[in-house]
Amino acid sequence: MVEEEKRKNKRDLFEEVTKCPECGSTHLVRDYERGELVCQDCGLVIDDSFIDQGPDWRAFDSEQSEARARTGAPMTYTIHDKGLSTEISWKNKDSYGKSIPTKSRAQLYRLRKWQRRIKVSNAAERNLAQALQELERMASNLSLPKDVRETAAVIYRRAVKENMIRGRSIEGVVAGSIYGACRQMGVPRTLEEIASVTRIKKKEIGRTYRMMSRILQLGIFPSRPEDYINRFCNRLRLSNDAKKKAMEILKLAENRDLTSGRGPTGVAAAAIYIASISLNERRTQREVAEVAGVTEVTIRNRYKELTEKLGINVEV
Repeated sequence: MVEEEKRKNKRDLFEEVTKCPECGSTHLVRDYERGELVCQDCGLVIDDSFIDQGPDWRAFDSEQSEARARTGAPMTYTIHDKGLSTEISWKNKDSYGKSIPTKSRAQLYRLRKWQRRIKVSNAAERNLAQALQELERMASNLSLPKDVRETAAVIYRRAVKENMIRGRSIEGVVAGSIYGACRQMGVPRTLEEIASVTRIKKKEIGRTYRMMSRILQLGIFPSRPEDYINRFCNRLRLSNDAKKKAMEILKLAENRDLTSGRGPTGVAAAAIYIASISLNERRTQREVAEVAGVTEVTIRNRYKELTEKLGINVEV
């Protein structure tokens, strides 16, 4: 608080200075590189530590704003050092854009090498860096948005603090973190989809996720069939009318309490199958089963339940 008051008083004092106390000139120049207020006529340094109040330029679009910004990238949990460390660019150019002389490039190469080494100082950071790289790879293959990746990285870091990595594979805990993050952010992915981009089996991912959910108290609600409708319909190339029809069927099923105790992906797949037949956009049970990651038997069972109890007449 004392420092802030001093800075405020200094800023107010600087704003009040309008002429040189030595020669009375009003030609005062701000030297932002040295932080000085200088009289242009007699050269007197009036103030030597004033505060730069920020740029006085305007940006008319996002490109100008990014080009003129003086801040770096935002902090992110998907990098082991949260993106706060510096990095020597691979370009052999200095800050002015001029090419670095050939005789200095060997030194720059050594600087880059040691910079990479000191960014990871111990085994814990090395494992974290490896895990977050694996998380980024899996998330890219699953086409997950940035907020899901950040949530998954936070869950993994919490798991490391609780010493849940010991005795388990890094890849398995990463897969469990991604599955939990998808459930938390309302972008669910099935265990089959996550298992398809990693070497860990579906059963192991599910076991790891349940253990993490219990210890970390993630408080994740069960996924609903509605969460899968858009994605499954897009992969099956169905129209928006088919999506609406499938959602209507699911609402009727929920009102009749036909979805409780049943797998959400199976119920969603059956609703999509009924909607595709009703709107003459026919998809086979095998096609729907491959997209939903369930068996054809599951779709047939859910299909029979929904059509019989909801009174839907469908010509197969």
